[in-house]
Amino acid sequence: MNPRWHIAQFFEIRWWRRYLKHRDKPGYLNWKRGYWRDFLQKSGLCLPPGARVLDAGCGPAGIFMILDDQRVDALDPLLDQYEKSLPHFRRSDYPQVRFFEAPLESFFPDDNYDFVFCLNAINHVADLARCLDRLAALTRPGGLLALSVDAHNHALLKHLFRLAPADILHPHQHDLSEYREMLGNRSFQVTDAILLKKEAIFNYHLLLARKA
Repeated sequence: MNPRWHIAQFFEIRWWRRYLKHRDKPGYLNWKRGYWRDFLQKSGLCLPPGARVLDAGCGPAGIFMILDDQRVDALDPLLDQYEKSLPHFRRSDYPQVRFFEAPLESFFPDDNYDFVFCLNAINHVADLARCLDRLAALTRPGGLLALSVDAHNHALLKHLFRLAPADILHPHQHDLSEYREMLGNRSFQVTDAILLKKEAIFNYHLLLARKA
């Protein structure tokens, strides 16, 4: 694992502790469920009952929270730390979900998935190429990958951020066209690119990609 990834993981758990410190559990979780329902509506996604779903890089409050009628696996290398240090996350609150504490690079489940969500997570991984390979392998032919990314708006800043860890939580710095190309190189066809949030340096996009 590269050093920038280890540093990013250290600051990731610190960020969550600080972010949730003054948020009560019921209020935050209710807000987050509403956020995910709105996310699915904006993306136009409708997941049929019984669909096999992966929430890759789920964090302590991922989209797994609202998928009660699907067969859901949720994956994150920090699950134990979330459960130990964040009262907002308990695996036992989600009996319908199978949780796996592992990096995406080393996740080899017993089957692949109809829907794979990797939301605000691909920038955080240790080995980007291997993780994209795993996302492709984990999505069944005809299945859908929903990948959300903070994508650079300016080439100069992108290169500066690659040289210096100004964005400490994200070891990988790319623009939207680069992400589209990476998916295309792995037998995905990007069917939609939805702008979820516009900012000065990064825009937050959702890429919906169908596996060939």
